[in-house]
Amino acid sequence: MSSGQMPPWMQEQLIKLQQSQQNLQSVMTQRQHLEIEKAETEKALEELKKIADADAVYKQAGTVLIKSTKKEMVDELEEKLELAKTRGTVLEKQEIRIKETLKEQESKITEMMKSGGTPAPKSDDNPRK
Repeated sequence: MSSGQMPPWMQEQLIKLQQSQQNLQSVMTQRQHLEIEKAETEKALEELKKIADADAVYKQAGTVLIKSTKKEMVDELEEKLELAKTRGTVLEKQEIRIKETLKEQESKITEMMKSGGTPAPKSDDNPRK
């Protein structure tokens, strides 16, 4: 093997590391979108609560506006906000778990490189078994 070529097990570890980094990026992007959605929903709720109960309220369904009641809209937006909060909690936990996995993978690769390139004894990488 030439000095410029990486052993297959090292390539495998680097691929796993890259996949974890991509997963982390995806989760972080989802959280950003969710935060924007929550802010928009909170703003809509705030504006909706300013109007009188008897005022006409319309909601958008595609390219059409549909007449609704203030109470229905408030209920709908509050439910949407609650779902967004729950989803945010799930994404936060995923992000933490992925970051921990990344740290473990990075230390594993660093250790392999320090030990002269021999892989550590195979452990069970799947904690969900």
